[in-house]
Amino acid sequence: MSLMSRVRDIDDVPTLAASADDNALERLKEHIQRFVSTDDIAAIMAEQPSRARNELKSACRQAFEDASWAGVSQREQQRLTDGLIDMVFGFGPLESLLADDSVTEIMVNGPSDVFFERDGRLHRSEQRFADEGQLRALIDRVLGPLGRRIDEASPMVNARLPEGHRVHVIIPPLALDGPVMTVRKFAKRVMTLDDMVATGSFDEAMRTFLVWAVRARKSIAVSGGTGSGKTTLLNALSCELPPSERIITIEDSAELRFLEHPHVVRLEARPRNAEGTGEVTIRDLVINALRMRPDRIVVGECRGAEALDMLQAMNTGHDGSLTTLHANSPADVVSRLATMVRYAVDLPVDVIESNVASAFEVVVQTARALDGSRFVSDVAELVYDGGKRCCKVRPLFMRGLAERVGRWVALPAWIDEVADIGVAEREEVERWKRTSCLAA
Repeated sequence: MSLMSRVRDIDDVPTLAASADDNALERLKEHIQRFVSTDDIAAIMAEQPSRARNELKSACRQAFEDASWAGVSQREQQRLTDGLIDMVFGFGPLESLLADDSVTEIMVNGPSDVFFERDGRLHRSEQRFADEGQLRALIDRVLGPLGRRIDEASPMVNARLPEGHRVHVIIPPLALDGPVMTVRKFAKRVMTLDDMVATGSFDEAMRTFLVWAVRARKSIAVSGGTGSGKTTLLNALSCELPPSERIITIEDSAELRFLEHPHVVRLEARPRNAEGTGEVTIRDLVINALRMRPDRIVVGECRGAEALDMLQAMNTGHDGSLTTLHANSPADVVSRLATMVRYAVDLPVDVIESNVASAFEVVVQTARALDGSRFVSDVAELVYDGGKRCCKVRPLFMRGLAERVGRWVALPAWIDEVADIGVAEREEVERWKRTSCLAA
């Protein structure tokens, strides 16, 4: 689609044009067509999007030189220009929310119902779409370049934008009140364990424990509910992986980033195309990753049959791997993994739980408090009870929703190994045991 075709397809945007007059944006579009060659811009957009943006800005400046715009202030001219550029190239009314680094998620429930998340709390936005047609046009424009289609036959889409933002769209007949779009923004800055200490997610003792667990090659499952900070913590843990190791990350939509690690291979699953073919699943990628000589495998989220292949990998020399999964407690992690394994093969529960216990040494539970803050609520280790033929959860750390500080209730069974293998000095380990685990 050419740039001018895009401009002509844009509905009027009252929120941008109101301070000049109701037809300001429409008049601007008409003027622009005098200064821009449609055919030339179409080619530019395909190869040089930034140049096409500059061409549109230049056309707007020329249009405003016309005497009919004499009564429009420079400030309003800039607002109209920005609004037109946002609608042609960006997310229209949502562009200001995308530009705000403090906003982490944007939820569009309809043309007039736009919400956003900031600091873990939901807020209603003043931004609006003119009507449902404008919202749907934006959805189609965003998904089109990604090769994704959404219609009644395929009314749900989950996609990743080139900038890294994750977009989920669901339309009628599944969405009863019109198109619904959710945008999870891609953080520009990688959150480290030190950053999480600073924000109160956990204290320095927990940070030390997590660093030791990663460097001692303990496989870790980060569990929690939606929006509890699982991926943020997984990314922070991944940044502690030694630079001498080969890391392979596997994700449904790529979110993980590494600060300076020299040897990372990033893999991303692919949904089926418009013809219903070409799908590459997380499980496909896990199986192939095992042939790529990984030292560590990091799976963004384990939620299906790939759990079987992950457990097999961790139990056959690929220890120290990391993943997240949706679970309400460390105990729930065991049952969730057992259920996922049985998606792939119908094994006895005790066999599955034996594999779970030997694969994952540490479970870290994340939670979100009532004020929106995210924190580590539980840490546990998994132990297989051969007599009862089940996987037992041994609590190590607990912190309630209303508590500002948690408490260690037991020492990890492997804590002395940290000094034995040289991850930390013996004196440092003993000091951590004395000061952090008084209740143990």
